[in-house]
Amino acid sequence: MSASETATFGSGCFWCSEAVFSELQGVRSVVPGYAGGTEPNPSYDDVCTDATGHAEVAQVTFDPAAISYRDLLEVFFSTHDPTTLNRQGADVGTQYRSVIFYSDEKQRAEADAIIRELTEEKAFRNPIVTEVAPLDAFYPAEDFHREYFRRNPSKPYCQAVIAPKLAKFRAHWKAKLKAAQVPPA
Repeated sequence: MSASETATFGSGCFWCSEAVFSELQGVRSVVPGYAGGTEPNPSYDDVCTDATGHAEVAQVTFDPAAISYRDLLEVFFSTHDPTTLNRQGADVGTQYRSVIFYSDEKQRAEADAIIRELTEEKAFRNPIVTEVAPLDAFYPAEDFHREYFRRNPSKPYCQAVIAPKLAKFRAHWKAKLKAAQVPPA
């Protein structure tokens, strides 16, 4: 087995992020959690107060021989709105901000480069507000949040928000999906 790397992304609700990244070839695991705040070991309730400074994030462990960090960045930017400050859809607060937490200078440089490229291409109508910050600490979310979509596909939020996002993601990223996730032709 080749070495693993980690990538940590905040793109709104971590239930959505976990569902998306889990379907990619080369992704070994996705853990929803919290990063970027000041309080050690925050709970979901703490983060929801908008007082801890944490973002809901997905920490992705991946095989760089099977999927690149660049590919993960492209998925990140294509599956949320990086132009809205502290919000994704109806979810509002700093915990829903668009943020890339880098583990090393190589990741920072790649994140900065893709933001520059997307800006130059005018890929989005509004300016990208995605924060790029060092990962100081990652705190896994409570067990209740793990594999939320897989365990609760009929819940209203899953039906209204996650399922349509996954359908769009699967159609666009078909070539990068794990075999079990490829939609029928």
